[in-house]
Amino acid sequence: MKKYILSLALVTALTAVSALAARPHMGGGFTGPGAESATVADALKMRDDTPVTLRGTIEKRLGGEHYLFKDATGTITVEIDDDKWNGQNVTPDTPIEISGEIDKDWTSLKVDVDVVRLIPGN
Repeated sequence: MKKYILSLALVTALTAVSALAARPHMGGGFTGPGAESATVADALKMRDDTPVTLRGTIEKRLGGEHYLFKDATGTITVEIDDDKWNGQNVTPDTPIEISGEIDKDWTSLKVDVDVVRLIPGN
């Protein structure tokens, strides 16, 4: 009887796990108040690992996944992994919003970008 109950519990658990794994990702997420957009000048004063959202343009590629991001207050180095572009094409004239976190060490500061969004209407 114990083997039967154990087998039934195992089958039930495996069925539940496979049902969850088979569900397609539906997307979505939080929409509402959160981290306010900052300027490059603000970001340059922030501590390591501080979440930040910036609006501006990519001025140029510095090499690899590093770019020079610019807004009206200055420029900052950003690191955008290839998978973060999500198929979006951006030129120096394309206004974008980037979200990520400050990556600061002894001699440098950059933004490690998690999300790149085109600013609608531009």
